[in-house]
Amino acid sequence: MTSAPLAARLTTPSGPLFFPVTAYGPGGEADLDAFRTHVRRGIEAGAAAVFACCGTGEFHALTPEEFQACVRAAVEETAGRVPVLAGAGYGTALAVRYARLAEEAGADGLLAMPPYLVLAGQEGLLRHYREVAAATSLPVIVYQRDNAVFTPESVVALARTDGIVGLKDGLGDLDLMQRIISAVRTEVPGDDFLYFNGLPTAEQTQLAYRALGVTLYSSAAFCFAPEIALAFHRALRSGDDAVAHRLLDGFYRPFVELRAQGRGYAVALVKAGVRLRGLDVGEVRPPLQEPTEDHVKQLAQLIERGYALLDEEGLK
Repeated sequence: MTSAPLAARLTTPSGPLFFPVTAYGPGGEADLDAFRTHVRRGIEAGAAAVFACCGTGEFHALTPEEFQACVRAAVEETAGRVPVLAGAGYGTALAVRYARLAEEAGADGLLAMPPYLVLAGQEGLLRHYREVAAATSLPVIVYQRDNAVFTPESVVALARTDGIVGLKDGLGDLDLMQRIISAVRTEVPGDDFLYFNGLPTAEQTQLAYRALGVTLYSSAAFCFAPEIALAFHRALRSGDDAVAHRLLDGFYRPFVELRAQGRGYAVALVKAGVRLRGLDVGEVRPPLQEPTEDHVKQLAQLIERGYALLDEEGLK
């Protein structure tokens, strides 16, 4: 774990936030060597942070032992160059266990996933995340999506909770996000609470989130097309919307449309993309399934088209 405060290191990231896939070997076992290579290449390509064993990393499919081994491998590969955050989820007891495993492995922070299955009320959700935050010294980012959706008042309560430093939005309700941001700004003035766009292929919606003041976003595409993700990130930072639009029109929108062709493709297509770029990270674990052969071919063509676009625009 590095000494610099996590929030300060994430406030103005130099590159995309990297959510690596978890590599598996031929027999389905976790392949730490391939995972290390994947993480190392991402850092060398310009990632500003590594979010290990989160959604793209198939958190749901990992045993506690595999989870801790992967987080430790990510920490060792980064060697303090960028912060490493790890997922923590399921019910409160297990989320606390994963949080402590991540802390033992040297992580700099946690991405707290929605609780498993249950539809809880606001007070129950607050109690859950407060217990996770109190379980370790690690700063926590709460992931809003699915069965963990918060009122502005609840996010104010989260922002006032020791150890909780941010909210990642995977819901996509911009009206709700604006009210959340306004409420926290009003009720917790001076607090440097962080907000993230956590929608799948977040680049597709980041121009809209940027208008709300949300500049941090997940980049799953960085896993297999880091130069494209970096070019988009630079365009956003510099305000070059013309370049952002060309990348959206020529790469991200077609990718999102391909992603919509199969359930679980937000992970499975990304993993297929990593393999297409030359690193064997294995297949996804059940209950996810592999993309069809035709969809993988379309992905290969799309990646080629995306890099051709960089060449045309002189963006590499």
